[in-house]
Formats: sequence, structure tokens, C-alpha cells
Amino acid sequence: PLTKAINSKMVGKAVEYALSLLPDNAEFLPEDILNKYNFPSFKSALKELHNPTTPESLEINSIYRKRLAFDELYAWQSVLIESRNRTKIEKGFEHNISNKLEKQLTDSLPFALTGDQMKVIAEIKEDLQSSHPMLRLVQGDVGAGKTLVAFAAMMQALENGHQSCMMAPTEILATQHYLNAKKVLEPLGISIGLLKGKMKAKEKREMLAGLADGSIQIVFGTHALIQDSVRLKSASLVVIDEQHRFGVKQRLKLTSLNEENKELTPDVLVMTATPIPRTLCLTAYGDMDLSIIAEKPPGRTPIKTSVLPDDKIPDIANALSRVIEKGEQAYWVCPLVEESEKSDLMAATQRYQELVSIYGEQDVALLHGKMKQAEKDQVMNDFKDAKYKILVSTTVIEVGVDVPQSTTMVIEHAERFGLAQLHQLRGRVGRGSLQSHCLLVHSAKLSKVARERLEIMRQSEDGFLIAEKDMELRGPGETLGTHQSGHVITKIADLQNDKDMVVEARNLAIRSINSNNGLSPRIVYLQKLFGRYEAAKLLQSG
Repeated sequence: PLTKAINSKMVGKAVEYALSLLPDNAEFLPEDILNKYNFPSFKSALKELHNPTTPESLEINSIYRKRLAFDELYAWQSVLIESRNRTKIEKGFEHNISNKLEKQLTDSLPFALTGDQMKVIAEIKEDLQSSHPMLRLVQGDVGAGKTLVAFAAMMQALENGHQSCMMAPTEILATQHYLNAKKVLEPLGISIGLLKGKMKAKEKREMLAGLADGSIQIVFGTHALIQDSVRLKSASLVVIDEQHRFGVKQRLKLTSLNEENKELTPDVLVMTATPIPRTLCLTAYGDMDLSIIAEKPPGRTPIKTSVLPDDKIPDIANALSRVIEKGEQAYWVCPLVEESEKSDLMAATQRYQELVSIYGEQDVALLHGKMKQAEKDQVMNDFKDAKYKILVSTTVIEVGVDVPQSTTMVIEHAERFGLAQLHQLRGRVGRGSLQSHCLLVHSAKLSKVARERLEIMRQSEDGFLIAEKDMELRGPGETLGTHQSGHVITKIADLQNDKDMVVEARNLAIRSINSNNGLSPRIVYLQKLFGRYEAAKLLQSG
């Protein structure tokens, strides 16, 4: 945007001068790529986009925009490939694979692992045997059993005399992982711990001592794990849940906590319950190997999804009595915390008061983002313990917490949510064998896209299909959940429109790095042009 001191004429002159400095031989792409896509030269693409000769030059399918989009994808893929290559020359823990503890774990379960879970465990064990550290992303649809896969990987670390740690984005999620581990791992004689932000001094001292001397074999926690006071004797496996909530710096810190074997880099397993389209995965997480768990565990009853207009809300509110009579629980999700003059969205606080007038305060709880973390955790734990029958909430319940008795999810103004978010919210129910329902409530006026979105939700529970559709309808920033926080993945490339070029740019980056034994000065210059050089240095520092 122009400011008081700078006008468009001055900007135009600066652009013209900058373009005059560009040498005619400024080229970053090889002849075969230029010919394949019929691309213009780098200089003529830049000139045409800054001084277009026709309006078509600025359109999304313009060969000039496509040309610079390829350059950007190539710059970013070269960062990711070089980072991956650096990881592969670091020295890892090189585990000896034994299935003794893993078999004890799987034999103790009241169900068999799915084919996808077994396949991903095998891929992880292959990595753990390597002399170089693992960096693997496990994508699992909601409720596909990723945590159990992580527990199986931890058994290999333990059998080799090392520790494991697992970092989750919230205390309530870290506590849930810890309680699950207590249930399935403690009976096998494994010592586990939970490191929280707020602990009694004596409790924290004992926890830190146990981590430092190795007597605590597996630890769960949040950002508390990367405090300066935390040291581990020798952790060979680090698990990070919901990677998009953390940055690369946290990942690097988590892999440098060891007192022993400091020269070795721990294996890193990253898990996400947000299915990500392949194109986006190659762009956002292209430095990692990828595993997918799409298959749901047996015994899960499909969720019945209905789409209803908002004039049915009084009927829905009264019908929750049937849910409560069966001893089951319900979520009611609203998009905003307070009523705003500029918005007709129903506030969670108002809906809470209306439901309290029907069911009483003893059965209805309210949860929203403006509450303190301790308050949120208390409400969520009380709901999990069935102290409340109905939880009115904003989207803060979207990731992770298991409440098996919750069988009904009401989402108000469902048309305002993206597909990926609706899928995550729906995934809070249907966690057991009970029949679950998801009611998508919309306002009377629906746009074509909103109607299409709700129809996709009604028809499918496949998170990977939903993610592809979400990217088509809303774009990559929304799909990854980064748009709100200002993380724009690309400046010129459009990951939906240019998805066919992503793999080509990746293959070119691999070819170039292999033939130059690393990054050529030309690629480094291209990275700087597209603002990727700092990212390259940060990724390579790990």
C-alpha cells in the first residue's frame, strides 16, 4: 500500500529502474523445462507482469505468471530437498529392531491393528534402523489410531535402552496421551511421566530428575518440554502431535535435550489429524517422508450427518433430552463468543443461556477461547467425566480430546466454517461403537459454495477426499489452517491451479542438487528472490 510520502509514479520509476538492472542472461530454469511449458525468459516474464501489454497477461493462466510460479516452486522445493539431504547425512541412533515389547503391547489390546497401522509401523521401523535420523510425517484421518502407532515406535526406543518424548499443542491433549499411555503401557512395566507448565515444586523436581537419570522412560508434555531446565538422559525418539501448531525452532529444540549421545540426532515422528492434499504436503512438509493412515479401526459406527435450516434450532434444542436420557452427551458449536452489532452469528454465550433455561446449569457447560487455559481444561475434564451433558463451545474443541459418550454434534452457522474444520469438529463424536449424529445447521441464505460444502460433508466421512475438496473451494492457506495466522505459503504460485508443476519443480530441485552436490549459487539467489533463504538456513541448522 502507498503511504503519504510515496506515490504510484515513484513506485513505477523504482520498478522501471530495478528491471533495467536485470541482466538479459538472468535465467534459473534449464532449456528442457522452458521448452516443455513454452515459458518466456525470466526477464521478459517480470517485465510483462509489471508492464502488461494485454489484460490477459495478469490472469491466473497467463504463461508469464506461470513462469514465475514455477521459479517460486523450484526455489521452495530446493530448500526442502537440501534440508532433507542434510538430515540424511546426520548421525542417528540406528536402533536394533526387536518386536518383543511391541508384541506385548499389541497382544494386550482388545482389538487388532488395522492394515494401515501395521504398514506405517513397518515404515517407521525401517527408518529407526537407519544410521541417519528419521523425519516422518504420519497423516491420519480423525480417529484412525495414530497415537497407537507412536506408542509402537516408542517400544523400539525403549528396547534399545533409550527414552521417548511426545509434545502436544495443549495441556489437555498431552494429558490425554499420558492417560492413554498409563492404560496400555504401564501394565508392561514402562515408566511414564507428564510434564506440565504448572506443577508443585517437589513434583516437578522429581519429574526433571527422572528425565535426567532415565528412570522415566516416556514423557508427555506441551511447550514445557523445551524449557531450559529440562534435560533427558538419552531420548532416541521425539514425537510431535499436530505439527502445524509448532514451528521448526521448537522441533530443533526438542531434538537437542539429551545429556548422553549428544552427537546423535534423535528420530522425529510428526503426527497430524488434519488430512492434507498431496500437492500441499509436498509444498508444506516436503522435507519429511510421508505415511498415511486412512483406514478406521473396526467397530466404529459411521456418523449420520444431517443438514438443517436454522429455523429447526428450537426442535434440535428440545430433542437433546433424548440424548441425555440415553446417558450420552452432546456438543453444540457456535462461531463467535459474543454478539456483535456487525454480525448476525449466534454467540456461544447466548445459546448457552437458552439451553440452561431448558436443562439447567447442572447439565450445560460453556467453553470458549477467551477463557483462561486452566478454566478451559477444567470444563473439558468435567465434560469428559460426564459432569455435564451438553457442552456449548466455540471451535476450541476442534482437535483431539476423546469423550466416547459424546454422540451428538450440533454446528450452528455451519456454512461459515471450512470443510477441514467441519470434518475436525465432526470427529469429536463417533469415537466409540454408539451411533453418533452431526447436525449442520445453516442460515436461510446459502451461497452456491456453502451449499456444495455442506453437501460434501453430508455425503462423505473420508478426510482425504474432504481435504482435496477444501483446497479446491478455499485455497491452501485455509486447508493448512495457516491463513488466519498470516502464514502465506506462496507469493505467486497458486497451489490449486499450479499443482501439476509442484512435482516437476521438485524433480528439477532433486536433479539440480544431485548434479551440483548441493545448492548452486543460482538456486541460492533464486531462494533469496522469493524470500526462502532464511527458511533454508533455519531448516538446515537442524
